[in-house]
Amino acid sequence: MKSIIQTIKENYKLIAIALVIGLILGSVVFNSDHEELVSEQILDEHVGHDHDHEGETIWTCSMHPQVRQDEPGLCPICAMDLIPLETMQSSDDTDPNEISMTESAMKLAEVQTSTVSRGIPQRVTYLQGKVQLDERNIAQITSRFDGRIEELFINFTGQHVKKGEKLAMIYSPDLVTAQRELLEAAAIKDSRPALYSAAKGKLRLWGLSDEQISAIELEGSPQTNFEVLSPISGTVMMRHVSLGDYVKEGTSLFQVADLSKVWVMFDAYENDLPWLRVGDSVELTTQSVPGKNFNSKISYIDPFIDGKKRVAKVRVELLNNTGDLKPEMFANATIQSEISYDSQPVLIPKSAVLWTGKQSLVYVKVPDRESPTFLNKKVTLGPLAGDNYVVMAGLQEGEEIATNGVFRIDAAAQLAGKVSMMSPEGGSLVAMNMHGMDMGEQPAYNQQQSKTIEPEISDQFKQQLTTVYNYYIKMKEAFVSSDAEKVKATAGELEKVLKEVDMTLLSGDSHMMWMDQLAVLNSSVRAIVQDEDIVEQRKDFSEFNSMFYKTVKQFGLVNTTAYYQYCPMANNNQGAYWLSNTEEILNPYFGDMMLNCGETQEVIE
Repeated sequence: MKSIIQTIKENYKLIAIALVIGLILGSVVFNSDHEELVSEQILDEHVGHDHDHEGETIWTCSMHPQVRQDEPGLCPICAMDLIPLETMQSSDDTDPNEISMTESAMKLAEVQTSTVSRGIPQRVTYLQGKVQLDERNIAQITSRFDGRIEELFINFTGQHVKKGEKLAMIYSPDLVTAQRELLEAAAIKDSRPALYSAAKGKLRLWGLSDEQISAIELEGSPQTNFEVLSPISGTVMMRHVSLGDYVKEGTSLFQVADLSKVWVMFDAYENDLPWLRVGDSVELTTQSVPGKNFNSKISYIDPFIDGKKRVAKVRVELLNNTGDLKPEMFANATIQSEISYDSQPVLIPKSAVLWTGKQSLVYVKVPDRESPTFLNKKVTLGPLAGDNYVVMAGLQEGEEIATNGVFRIDAAAQLAGKVSMMSPEGGSLVAMNMHGMDMGEQPAYNQQQSKTIEPEISDQFKQQLTTVYNYYIKMKEAFVSSDAEKVKATAGELEKVLKEVDMTLLSGDSHMMWMDQLAVLNSSVRAIVQDEDIVEQRKDFSEFNSMFYKTVKQFGLVNTTAYYQYCPMANNNQGAYWLSNTEEILNPYFGDMMLNCGETQEVIE
């Protein structure tokens, strides 16, 4: 039977060969002009035809593009279903560092793009400060001579007085003697005018007015008690003497301040100063007068930076005829300003920027590609204008860049061994991947093993998350102390610990949720490390907390109680949250300014 079947197969082959030879010979004999056409058709049918891989499909993971398999299944890293690889025709202009993503991967990674455009760099600067006395309207009243307080007309601080009003009566033997000298000199002033002038001058130096001196001459006898008069109208801020006290020349008696005009002194950090100019309009609000805005202009910017707080004082003057503004009140300022350029510069969202030490990268979408393809480019950045950076070099108007999901694109490039933020020179996948696992030591999961992964959160993963939480507490404590440099250092430690979390301990929906959360956590903590001033750091800290709370709630901690706390005045009165390891309120958004402002919203066991 086998020999018969073999014979039939051989006959079929001979018949097929004969047919092909017959067609070719017929073409040559009957229509030689058709030979070229037939040859071209045969060639066209075989162009790009790979007999070795005909019918084969390469399968990959939408989140881990370095995975390549010749059959469908689950990703050995994250246990997601593999998808067919959408290959792209290579061309001479293809950069080896281009990273291509499928449409489904774009959606899962929440990658968004925008077109680079020009604009006017504008920024709304938020400053915090306190109401202070106008130093030019403070009168320090001192004793001009030795004496005893015989009568006191000011009984308490805060009492309002008018200019020329009596504050106290002082008995002074020296003053009585000086008055007698005046009376004696007045009797001989025609013959000894110089002596008379000297006697009056002595009394003037002791603070007596010309009216008081004339009254002494008219009365003809010295006054035993001398009046201390207020030189300005205002409020008594300090009273340093009591009835019956003996005072010496130069002793401070009272301090009177005119509160009809006050200063508001704001703290401006170094990155705020380029946006501030004397004369800029300022809108102020205070908690004591809700719903009312005060408008003024910047009158002075301190030329010196405080060495400890790293701030410069910005002064605003306000009329205070109603007395609503009181010294030491907190105030918030909003200043809208812009930096002028010869022409409108290129602006890009700050979410599009990745930082690698001193360099910054963006991912540009490569045009004319069948699938979404990105290539990183180095850019030189100018100042931060609100939510946008000014681009000094590296990008052109009209280019399309990734503005969301940038970390995931970079992670895909890193895993594929291409140039990325973490691997500026490119490199093999054996290097540390985005989850802190050596790909060379990666366990060889097969499809059957992947199916047995349970969705529960393992204690090992919870322990790693607890370590992250402990480093978070260190960063929070740095915020409480308002130490920008310490914040940068602790945020850097937290960033390293985040990268060491092993995501292979998760599976299914938990795995995907962690990947989504990790992207936001990495982005926020990286921004905190890059920020130079505490105000910007606190804004990014607020974003980090919003996601970190979800992470702690979903995955849990080991033997740890976390307190979820809230301050309604943080984040420019929009409110902000944080996590604490103690129930005591230690506000990381204000530090010493409002250390105990806030309340515990939830206790996470």
